Formats: sequence, C-alpha cells, structure tokens
Amino acid sequence: MSTFHRKLSLQHVILKRQQVLHVRVTKQAVQSVERHALQLAPAMDSVQENSQYPLVSKFILSAFAATVAELVTFPLDLTKTRLQVQGEAGLREHGKPGPARTVYRGMLSTAVGIVREEGPLKLWQGATPAVYRHIVYSGGRMVAYEQLRESVLGKSEDGSFSVWKAAVGGMVSGAFGQFLASPTDLVKVQMQMEGRRRLEGKPPRVRGAYHAFIKIVSEGGIRGLWAGWVPNVQRAALVNLGDLATYDSVKHLLLRHTSLEDNCLCHGLASTCSGLVAATMGTPADVVKTRIMNQPRDSSGRGLLYKSSVDCLVQAVKGEGFLSLYKGFLPTWLRMAPWSMTFWLTFEQIRRAVGISSF
Repeated sequence: MSTFHRKLSLQHVILKRQQVLHVRVTKQAVQSVERHALQLAPAMDSVQENSQYPLVSKFILSAFAATVAELVTFPLDLTKTRLQVQGEAGLREHGKPGPARTVYRGMLSTAVGIVREEGPLKLWQGATPAVYRHIVYSGGRMVAYEQLRESVLGKSEDGSFSVWKAAVGGMVSGAFGQFLASPTDLVKVQMQMEGRRRLEGKPPRVRGAYHAFIKIVSEGGIRGLWAGWVPNVQRAALVNLGDLATYDSVKHLLLRHTSLEDNCLCHGLASTCSGLVAATMGTPADVVKTRIMNQPRDSSGRGLLYKSSVDCLVQAVKGEGFLSLYKGFLPTWLRMAPWSMTFWLTFEQIRRAVGISSF
C-alpha cells in the first residue's frame, strides 16, 4: 500500500474515533442534564402545586378526611363525654340534683348502657354538630399548620422541620382552629348529654343542632356561643402539640432514619404515636372543657357551677382527686388512636389522589 493510502486510512480511523468520542460525551451530557432535572423536579412540582392547588383545596381535603374519621369514631367520643361529667363535685357543692349513683363505671359499661337504655343510634347523638365542628376546626388547623411550616417558621436547609418549630406550629394552629369552631363544639357537648338528662328524669334542653344554636344565642347572646372557649382553646393547643407536632416529626424521622417509604405503614406508625401523645396531653383540659360547657347558666349566660377553667380544675382536684382529670382517658385514647389513624391515612391518600404532595 502506498504512503498516500496509509495516511488516508489513518485519517479515516482518527475521524471514526472522534465521532465515537463525541457520541459518548453527548450521552454523558444528556444524562447529567436528566439527573439535574430530576433533582429540580420536586421544587418545580412544589411551585406548580402552590399555584394549582390553593389553600381552599387543602381546607376541603382536610375537612373531608376529618369527617370520615369523626363518623367512624364518634361513639367513643360520646362514651368519653358521659364518663367525664358523671359525679361532678360542682353539682354537689351547689346543691344541684344529680344521679343517685354512678350510672357507668367504664367505657364498655357506658357504651352498652347507652345501647340498652337509649338505642344504638344514640351512640351518634350529636354527630351533626361534631361534623360541622371538624369542617371548621380540622380545615383551619391543617391549613394554618402548613402555612406556618412552609412560610412563617420555615424548614431547615436540608428540608427538615425541627421539633420545637413543630410544637409551636401545632399549638398555634390548634388554638386558631378551635377558636373558630368553639360554637359547634358547645352544641355537640350539649346534644351528647340529652340522653343522660332523659334517664335522670330531666326535661330535654335541645331538640337538635339548629335549636341548640338558637337556644344558646337567645340565653347568652352571640358571646354565649363561645362559652368555655378558653379551656376549649387550651385543650386544642395541647392536643395539636401532641397530634400535629408528633405526626410530622415522627413521620419524617422514620423517612430519614429508617428504610420505610412514604406509604400507609409509615403514616400508620406516625399516627399511632400522635394519638397517644395527644390523648395524654389533652385529657385534663378536655375534662375541664366538657364540664364548663355542660354547666347550667343564668339569664346573662354566666355559668352557675364554675367561675373559670381554673376554678373548675381546682374543684375537680379537691372534690374528686387528681385522677379525676383523667376521667375518660381510656375512651379518649381509644378514640384518638383510630381517629388519628383514619384521618391521617385518608388525608394522605386523597392528597396523593388529587396530585398534592405528601403532608
């Protein structure tokens, strides 16, 4: 082969190698761009989500999940309320008639007694205002917490949300949501106690949710709808310190430090922890709240048994002992555990179904 042909063949080989190298470099560049795009995708999805799903959508989803959880677990709430008000020391001190004996001695006995003496449907007495309450309460607290977490308190650079910030966010959002929903909570408690009043031979105070609202306003004015709002808000702040803060912290702790994925198992474990903490922290305030909201009132709307939440707390401890503050703890916890699990599983799944990122 001549020198000219050898040079031409060598140039051809060099050109081929340059083409192969160019193709490899191009593929590597494309792969690098794809990797960066995947890393930027969550941030872009977040921007798109914020513009596509306004706060009202998250409010509706929260209210729907809370409604499902409330209807499933409402009989336990009724049982808890009946246990908390029986044997009130305030009634004895003010000479008010009460039951001659303790009607119920535990959660199961209370539930069976209600079914036997009042009928099974009475286990859902007061469910209508309870659903109204959670539409306002859960919708408000969930939206408020997310706004505090994302915009006010802010996450760390690595995307984590510290426990103290979660605690502050949970307390503030819980207090805010409960203050808005306090009138519906008052109606719910009064309706839940109608069955007991009938068994004691007392005339019924209300005939339904609408009548309860009208009666409260006629006796105490608009301010009467917020009777007992202070212990109500205190309880909600403590409960959400346990519920929202615990769920948010435990869930992301599991995702960061275990092999669990963001699925139903992770949500179930986090919700179980949040239900236990919320019940432990919220039961004393719940007992005080229930007694204040259920007490008889004068023509101006002032309570006849307790001057304030502190007075109710002192009377309960003095007359019945410290453990009276944990009356109804078992049904409270047994209700909060399935309520929390039902709510969070429903909430996370419907968020995913409509394209909103996990809580």
